[in-house]
Amino acid sequence: MDYTLNVTYITLSGHVEVHKYRYLYFLVLFTVYILIICSNSTVLYLICIHKNLHEPMYIFIAALLLNCVFYSTSIYPKLLIDVLSEKQIISYPVCLFQFFMFYSIGSSEFPLLAAMSYDRYVSICKPLQYPTIMTKTTVSIFLVLSWLVPACHIAIPAILSAETKLCNFTLKAIFCNNAIYRLQCVQSRVITIQGVVALLNLAIFPMLFIIFTYTRILMISYRSCREVRKKAAETCLPHLLVLISFSCLSAYDIAIARVESNLPKTARLIMMLQIVLYHPLFNPLIYGLKMKEISKHLKRLFRPAKII
Repeated sequence: MDYTLNVTYITLSGHVEVHKYRYLYFLVLFTVYILIICSNSTVLYLICIHKNLHEPMYIFIAALLLNCVFYSTSIYPKLLIDVLSEKQIISYPVCLFQFFMFYSIGSSEFPLLAAMSYDRYVSICKPLQYPTIMTKTTVSIFLVLSWLVPACHIAIPAILSAETKLCNFTLKAIFCNNAIYRLQCVQSRVITIQGVVALLNLAIFPMLFIIFTYTRILMISYRSCREVRKKAAETCLPHLLVLISFSCLSAYDIAIARVESNLPKTARLIMMLQIVLYHPLFNPLIYGLKMKEISKHLKRLFRPAKII
């Protein structure tokens, strides 16, 4: 009987006036999703086809943009279906799978940004050693670890939650985030401890490493010539903007799971939409406009040379 309860359907109660504005919601969300897919895919395409962009920094950017595509795809299709449905429901196993995809992909952002900060540190502070340090093997190891470690961390609470008894079947959200723990009869101590470990390994430690590397870059750039300072500003500023953006949204996600239940439903919906809306659109915009080489290829793509 307990097993049957655990595989039942969960009601997603985070939607506001969905029956009244369903077609408007659908149009807006579908437009945003298409923009996310097209903008990220365009920059990805440019990085793939141009050999001068086959450098570690651009490979890490491509990984971040690929994350945005998968990150959005784990949320938007189900969200679009829910908007057009009479009832916004999801089976518990599918909910846990969405939870796993959302957080394993999202949690790889900090490790990828840490790898990028190390790449910039070696490029600016140890330029002569750069080719021997940032080899294809090194980049591949960074990429594999950035995706594999978060997946392993998030798999643990997802698997444990699948075996946990539920006492509540209404999720105050529009998709399955870490508010799923409120559905459980008793919060697992193992999940709580593992959550703290995951937070340290996937966010705090990478963030401290990023702060350390960019502090070193700032110190060395300040003592160097104008050309080095210009290079540091051009390549590091976009990464820092993305880091700040994602850090704010991560804090937002944690806050949503911890806020009191008396928070207005509309306010909760707006907070959740910001998590899945801004960052996937912000990344290609920043890297497309602020990274000189990518921006150059974008201009050529949309403004082809005139035939004389």
